[in-house]
Amino acid sequence: MPVTVLLLGALLVLSILVDAFEVVLLPRPVRRQVRLNRYFFRLTWAAWSRIARLWPAGRRREDFIGVYGPLAMVLLFALWAACLIVGFGLMQWALQRLVPDAGSDSLAAQMLVSGDAFFTLGYGDNVPHNLLARLLVIVEAGTGFGFIALTIGYLPVLYQHFARRDIQLIEFSARAGSPPTAAALLAWHAHGNAESLERWLAGWETWASDLIESHAVYPMLAFYRSQHEGHSWLGSLAVVLDVCTLLIAGGADARCHQATATFSALRRMLDESSEALATGRPKATSDRRMDDASLHTLAPTIRKFLPEWCDDAAARHAIWKLRSTYEPQLEGLAAYLMLPLPDWVDPAGLAQERFGRDAVVQQLMDGRGSSRER
Repeated sequence: MPVTVLLLGALLVLSILVDAFEVVLLPRPVRRQVRLNRYFFRLTWAAWSRIARLWPAGRRREDFIGVYGPLAMVLLFALWAACLIVGFGLMQWALQRLVPDAGSDSLAAQMLVSGDAFFTLGYGDNVPHNLLARLLVIVEAGTGFGFIALTIGYLPVLYQHFARRDIQLIEFSARAGSPPTAAALLAWHAHGNAESLERWLAGWETWASDLIESHAVYPMLAFYRSQHEGHSWLGSLAVVLDVCTLLIAGGADARCHQATATFSALRRMLDESSEALATGRPKATSDRRMDDASLHTLAPTIRKFLPEWCDDAAARHAIWKLRSTYEPQLEGLAAYLMLPLPDWVDPAGLAQERFGRDAVVQQLMDGRGSSRER
């Protein structure tokens, strides 16, 4: 029995240290499915999202969901610490039974000794009587000290990645509207030229590359809600993918190089997030975000800066094929994370006119009112 408890405690400590190393220190994605933090986020998010669905969609639900990301990280650190204390406590208790005249403290007393050593409190009420137990206390004290240091250093790195992801949405909201649509984004760029849109898409290619790095290594960032109301990293990614799809499907080959590069980077980002969160993939592409009427509404706007753009049958087929490569992942992630996907065209059908002078003034006034409410 003591040998079994000793091995169980050692296995628990080792598994926690490996899990913490992979989450905090390893600068690359881990493809192994059996991971403590993966099960932790899956179970806690299932419970949290179930409670969130009890409220109707709106600010109250979003505020509740927005707490999950930071709170889950705190709970994960607490779970790691508790498991390490239990593991070392089991090992201390087993050593007492295996070494003669090493004491006969209860398991609860050994757990207190383990907690004392892990947090380096130094009460000194219970001193181990053999060399192996004292060595184990030293190892646990060093582990606890290093664990606390890693926790303090890890959170700023996580929030730095979150800030780099979120800052792009400030500029995006001014161009794509709130809620964002591909039509509004194209209407904004219709007053410029194709080169300015290509430069803008190049910035989003860089943004997607940064997200591939951060969300693959830190998949828990997907649960962090944006601080900009009405926007999300997934919704912004969907709108830019929609714009790239339109440019690639109906534009000339010489004009779609940047759109193709941005499209590839964004689609890879979707693949990485879907794999990291194990969201699955719907079998069919939904039609609710694009139809012929929406394409007919968008065509005049696109031709303002791409006169050669066409919306014939070949272009519509190309749009459908491109959408089938990313729409299922979008649907799966949106359903799992409870993030609404934006429409291609403003639901009121006024995407072309919404950026006139009066509309811009009204949009700025609406933004001012939203700021006061927040």
